[in-house]
Amino acid sequence: MIKKLSTLIGTLTCAGLAAAGPMDQATSAAMLGFSAAHSPDEQAVERRFDADLNAAELREWMQTMASEPNQVGSAHDKANAEFMLHKFRDWGWDASIETFSVLYPIPKHISLQLIAPKQFTARLHEPAIKGDATSDKSAGALPPYNVYGADGDVSGELVYANYGMPEDYKELDRRGVSVKGKIVIARYRGGWRGLKPKLAAEHGAIGCVIYSDPRDDGYFLGDAYPLGGWRPADGVQRGSVADIPIYSGDPLTPGVGATADAQRLPLSEAKTLMKIPVLPISYADAQPLLAALSGPVAPASWRGALPITYHIGPGPAKVHMQVQSDWSLKPIYDVIARIPGSELPDEWVVRGNHHDGWVFGAWDPLSGNSALMAEAKAIGALLKTGWRPRRTLVYASWDGEEPGLLGSTEWVETHAQELKRHAVVYVNSDTNARGFLQANGSHSLQRLVNEVSAGIRDPETDASVQARLRAKLRVDAFQTLAPDEQVKRLGQAAASAADVPIGALGSGSDYTPFLQHLGIATLDLSYEGEADNEGVYHSIYDSFDHFVRFGDPGFVYGIAEAQTVGHLILRVADADVLPLQFSDAAEAFDGYVHELHKLAYDEGEHAQTLEELRRAHAFELASDPTRPVGPPASEAEVPYLNLAPLDDAMARLKRSARAYDQALADADAKGVALDAAQRGQLDTVLQGVEQALTSDDGLPGRPWYKHLIYAPGLYTGYGAKTIPGVREAIEQRRWDETAQYIGITARAIENYCDRLDAATALLRH
Repeated sequence: MIKKLSTLIGTLTCAGLAAAGPMDQATSAAMLGFSAAHSPDEQAVERRFDADLNAAELREWMQTMASEPNQVGSAHDKANAEFMLHKFRDWGWDASIETFSVLYPIPKHISLQLIAPKQFTARLHEPAIKGDATSDKSAGALPPYNVYGADGDVSGELVYANYGMPEDYKELDRRGVSVKGKIVIARYRGGWRGLKPKLAAEHGAIGCVIYSDPRDDGYFLGDAYPLGGWRPADGVQRGSVADIPIYSGDPLTPGVGATADAQRLPLSEAKTLMKIPVLPISYADAQPLLAALSGPVAPASWRGALPITYHIGPGPAKVHMQVQSDWSLKPIYDVIARIPGSELPDEWVVRGNHHDGWVFGAWDPLSGNSALMAEAKAIGALLKTGWRPRRTLVYASWDGEEPGLLGSTEWVETHAQELKRHAVVYVNSDTNARGFLQANGSHSLQRLVNEVSAGIRDPETDASVQARLRAKLRVDAFQTLAPDEQVKRLGQAAASAADVPIGALGSGSDYTPFLQHLGIATLDLSYEGEADNEGVYHSIYDSFDHFVRFGDPGFVYGIAEAQTVGHLILRVADADVLPLQFSDAAEAFDGYVHELHKLAYDEGEHAQTLEELRRAHAFELASDPTRPVGPPASEAEVPYLNLAPLDDAMARLKRSARAYDQALADADAKGVALDAAQRGQLDTVLQGVEQALTSDDGLPGRPWYKHLIYAPGLYTGYGAKTIPGVREAIEQRRWDETAQYIGITARAIENYCDRLDAATALLRH
């Protein structure tokens, strides 16, 4: 995955806390989307599916696919695609490889030296670790680098910028520290890595170095590899620095598939490429650089776990960095497998995980890809018994996810019109390991996730995975010393009969083009929270040996992942009507609108209080004269923002959602059976519901992102921004744009309601 791990169950709000209780399949007469008569048949199919899942096969597939370097352009990446192609065909799928040609720069030369006040040359290399059978198989592996950073040969004073996020630059300004003409060093975390060089360049820096601090994923959290699972001193986090919040996929073909004959932008016009050179380094290489800095001592929250005093600079540390790359096109290989639907072949249930890694990629992504393969094999076994899905299944193993969601985005852009007409849901996974279910996505699928998770057994406790997650959320709320409102509300939901809320999706994996570019209802599912994989994220040490020690030793959570995703896929494929429920979505969206009201109020209060403090010279009086910190910059007054159109749209949505959910429940209770034509009409309406939340014009400054409810933040990267057109306009104090997107978003929600009302009418009449 190109993302950093999100917190448990993603970006959560009070969404869904007022929803009805979960539909445990052990107690409900019918599952969502199924008649009471059809539900037992579906449960029998799922039991047969489970019987064909085999942990030893997941282990074998991962060991094979993680045996050699697996990055884009490598021989083993292509071999893995061909390996899966043959497996899918053996299992009865109609499978092929779809190839695209993408810009994928690889380093020809990289170097980093401290040239003053001392001399030091960074290693920029990850040595083999005793006991890890693949860590010394570096032939064919690329050195640690940040793909899509600019080439350059630059020297300059060093400035430490903490995580390199917008608030960090405000703190530098308060201390009179400029990065103009300098080289920024920032630590990983705190935000999408691509924002670090982007913001550094916007503030005038000529280069950017990103390092992994042991406080964030090294010895501060646990024993370093090989004693424990956490990042060793020489471990380096590779990664993309493409400006994905602008658009994902091939930088040269935004909006169209990167086929052989596609028209491509010149490099100089590609908006997602960085403007300055970037290098990732280990904390062993970072320590001499940071130790050579002087200037102000870093604020407490900026200090990592290295045995040094953290200074900001600038200087006297001065560094010289070089990056030279081969900027040619490379092939990527998407494995696409299909099973035509027996009754509704024009409705597609799409499932995906990627297969490319930064080196061996055992955890990221082969843990999730192995589960996908297990699902495909078990579905193939069902085919041999005469079962056929009612709707068409499309299984995809994407290539090129790590550089910037290349394989999925190029496939989606190539098949955009077909997908808009036919795709009913996209289900994604990426990494997987021991722990708790994490579910994020379209809230119309929240009830379905709750139903499925109530029927999956946790392999460590034998409770349902939903029961275990509820316990986790309740304990977190109890044990947190000062829980915020989100933690409290999640604990309350977990203790009640309400559905467990799912999170909103930002970016960071292959769901992005499906949900945020096309508006297809989407889920991202995984297990995590107990394994120690995060320390080897995007390093050479993300190996099979590491995973079987610290990830999922028995591959039992791989089986749980295959069951969870497989059951969900089968239910969507076989349901009498698409298993969507909208009260959860209405509650989620209403929560987002309430957050906008609070944001507008808080921004106004903050600006007013700041001005009062500035007039009173409070910051100067409170500052240590020997360590001066100036006042924050003034903020413009917040005008009155009329959010009434959104409030009105939300009031209607809650009515429309309740009406549809009640009509569906009434039809089930009365045993109303829709004929094939009526079911087809209803599915056609429901299939386009999520697309109603998109805008052809997209979001401000980034028209590729079209979803008006979920998007990655322009200055958070992976993190979700809900109702982004309005939220980011408020945050960035663009008041005319705020008013514009209040209206645009309200109209989209009204269109969503129109779809729901049409579906309700079909059910009632």
